[in-house]
Amino acid sequence: MRLTDARLQLVFRQCLAVIFDLAVAGRFEGIDRRLTDTLQQQHADVLFGEGGLLAGHAGGYPVAIGRFDYARIWAHLLRCIMLFSHHIMPNRILENPPMTAVRLASLNAALPTLRLLTDPANLEHYGRDWTRRWTPAPLAIALPASVDEVQAVVRWAYAEGVAVVPSGGRTGLSGGAVAAKGELVISLERMNKVLGFDAVDRTLTVQAGVPLQLAQETAREHGLQYPVDFAARGSCSIGGNIATNAGGIRVVRYGNTREWIAGLKLVTGTGELLDVGRALVKNSSGYDLRHLAIASEGTLGIIVEATLKLTDPPPPSNVMLLALPSFDALMQVFAVFRARLQLQAFEFLTDVALKHVLAHGAQPPFAEMHPYYVVTEFASDEANESEALAAFEQCMEQGLVSDGVISASDTQAAQLWRLREGITESLASYVPYKNDVSVRISAMPAFLQTTQALLGKEYPQFEVVWFGHIGDGNLHINILKPPAMAQADFVADCERVTKLLAQVLEAHGGSISAEHGIGLVKKPYLECTRSSEEIALMRGIKAVLDPKGILNPGKVFD
Repeated sequence: MRLTDARLQLVFRQCLAVIFDLAVAGRFEGIDRRLTDTLQQQHADVLFGEGGLLAGHAGGYPVAIGRFDYARIWAHLLRCIMLFSHHIMPNRILENPPMTAVRLASLNAALPTLRLLTDPANLEHYGRDWTRRWTPAPLAIALPASVDEVQAVVRWAYAEGVAVVPSGGRTGLSGGAVAAKGELVISLERMNKVLGFDAVDRTLTVQAGVPLQLAQETAREHGLQYPVDFAARGSCSIGGNIATNAGGIRVVRYGNTREWIAGLKLVTGTGELLDVGRALVKNSSGYDLRHLAIASEGTLGIIVEATLKLTDPPPPSNVMLLALPSFDALMQVFAVFRARLQLQAFEFLTDVALKHVLAHGAQPPFAEMHPYYVVTEFASDEANESEALAAFEQCMEQGLVSDGVISASDTQAAQLWRLREGITESLASYVPYKNDVSVRISAMPAFLQTTQALLGKEYPQFEVVWFGHIGDGNLHINILKPPAMAQADFVADCERVTKLLAQVLEAHGGSISAEHGIGLVKKPYLECTRSSEEIALMRGIKAVLDPKGILNPGKVFD
């Protein structure tokens, strides 16, 4: 054995003994202990002192002052273990320590009050979203309770080169919140407070972890509304909505999330806090970084706070369910109703989708099944009801509608909406392969015709469930796996067809992701939606705000 090895064994054993002794003695006693033992002082000098074995590796000697600095001692000791176990003493004194243990110890030392979860159940729960296509394998789950803690975690991750995955309600469908490669998940669920309401500006300021439903309810308590809405309102978070520019069922009337963000606070990849937008109605002072952050999927920064615009509450409304005889009639019915009414929503679903919702307890709306259905909502004043009935009669006369029903109460309206909003939940057990696509409304008829033919040809053996926000050009296509088919074979076949679908979208000027984001699932098809020049600019923007590439790496693009 070389002399150096012997010295290192002695030093490491002594240092570890000091650490364990302090742990047993307790934090408060340990804080006041000093390095009075001459041998301990010599060993520290050997490691960290001028000319020491780790001089230049540990960033300086942390115990020259009298008191123990726990965070730095732990960090330096861990670097010792990593350096010597990998390069000087492999498989002799210490086994190669797992990177997980080393990094967790470093994080605990740097942020001792941070709440961390490391048990397998939580790693699985927080490490995935609704895609269920990747095995979650995060380093740990950090649950900060304040903006300062988020900044501190990101600064640690930046210094240590640890990738982080921001996490909200994890209701996404593109793998944007998946942590499968040892990333640190930063969950914003503890940052779930409503911070303030401004009656003059008509804004609501919330932390990023506030559920959409809570924001909606708070707005209603003040006699206003936050109009963004979709089926996952109870579990999705405002931060996640902003990060994906979520749309939903009322985009035809109110637009996407982007239109309702007056300002937000964003922690960049270096831990800096940006306050952008600031709820100003007019502000032409340079670039609007607020809109750059929206739909960035956590790759440019972690949204920690948002100021939401509010508007007048909606008037009482009626819901109408229409039965259609053919796919071709869909856009024609939309044109008739849009010409007569200010639509709040215009959604469609197929008989296949309805079959799954009925199997989950919904009530059948008609005595017989029809191939296609529309759920539409509009103001329920006398003039609108008259126009709605006139539109219905016109469509019946033209053979575009086979049957219909209109709600006479809020309970009936909720029952009709369940037929549309219950689809995703009714399909969840199948873990479907999902396409979330969009084209301009004017391009929808031709796109629908081409896509229907494509999927009919390429998926003869699969059950395909169509539904979507047809009033804003957004279509959801869910492909269900046959029970006997292997998951890997199923996904491979679906990805083969998605490449063909992406080509159709490119030809019609559409998008491979309408509202779910790119994440991991849509990444291979980004070039069918964005030019190479655009993607290059996106990479450049990310390099500025996230110079080490630690924010949600591998999402959107590599």
